[in-house]
Amino acid sequence: MAKKIEPYACDPADSRGRRFPEEESAFRSCFQRDRDRIIHSSAFRRLKHKTQVFVEHEGDFYRTRLTHSIEVAQVARTMANALGLNTDLTEAVALAHDLGHTPFGHTGEDALHELMAPYGGFDHNAQALHIVTSLERHYADFDGLNLTWDTLEGIAKHNGPLLPLKDGEALPVTLAAYNDVHDLELHTHASGEAQVAALSDDVAYNNHDLQDGLRAGLFTEDEICEMALIRPAYDEVDRLYPGLDPYRRRHEALRRVFGFMVSDVIDTSAERLATLKPQSAADIRHMGQPVICFSDEMWQQIREIRQFLFTRMYRAPSVVEIRTRVTQVVRDLFPIYMQDPSHLPQRWRREIEEVRSEAELARLVADYIAGMTDRFALQAHERLMGVDVLHDVP
Repeated sequence: MAKKIEPYACDPADSRGRRFPEEESAFRSCFQRDRDRIIHSSAFRRLKHKTQVFVEHEGDFYRTRLTHSIEVAQVARTMANALGLNTDLTEAVALAHDLGHTPFGHTGEDALHELMAPYGGFDHNAQALHIVTSLERHYADFDGLNLTWDTLEGIAKHNGPLLPLKDGEALPVTLAAYNDVHDLELHTHASGEAQVAALSDDVAYNNHDLQDGLRAGLFTEDEICEMALIRPAYDEVDRLYPGLDPYRRRHEALRRVFGFMVSDVIDTSAERLATLKPQSAADIRHMGQPVICFSDEMWQQIREIRQFLFTRMYRAPSVVEIRTRVTQVVRDLFPIYMQDPSHLPQRWRREIEEVRSEAELARLVADYIAGMTDRFALQAHERLMGVDVLHDVP
């Protein structure tokens, strides 16, 4: 059931519009058009073959960036609707939040950031903004997707304000460059819709990484039941369905864990909104604090899950072994393209004609590598290096 939109929700009629003005649609709001453009983008399709934790070749069951983004969007719509926020804007930000990820997940990002250190580094959040404002090249009148200011703001700062910077910090190069020509007000919090998208990401990956880790045999249900948030879910399922098939038991328990997290965000955020009484989307942006959040108790329980997953899944020997191998793929490809850009596809070679410095060439190469899927990166590496890193014995 759709809930009444609250005054603090982002109203498409009050959107700050697009950098390049366009005629409005007769049957879709500007936020619906943003969502649809993201779904139809090349970068979104490529998420199908980008890893979440496991490398893409390891099995069809495990989450990819695409299935993760769809799950985040589903959670985000549910929470936004319950809180009286704009569900279309929330969904657009949720669907776009991982567009900037490299092949091989955070492993690939870490390698690319290290390689790009002399040129300003690499950040997947900034890359998502770069993709939707520049790298998607489909429309006759502009580069990028020409999304509304509201959606771009949500992509850029859904995790909170980016200014002022702390000592030694710098804005990601691509983000700073775009903000110079289209001010996203990086000193404020994002809209409530973008904040919902950020927490939906936490809810989704904590839940599905538990499922994927169990499926991969990295830990057992007895082990995860030692955590405070998970034991009550299994106890309830065992009480209601004694002797249930193990796979159904797992699903029933983990969907309850999922529900605990979603309900906690809705209840806690509704209470904060009632206390803070924002009367507009601008009020939320200028609160000086997030308005969408977990309760303190839930946050502690989620931190326990995160620590467990970090130790038992993200740093599991089998996962680390594969990550070590695919890191080499990125480390090998970058200097090859830097030294001989003729290996790049024709479209990218045309871009080189406008490159004026080594830093610009490095950024172009990083854009190309970041856009690769796991499968494509492995194929390119084998073609250029003659090595199958996943199967050849080191």
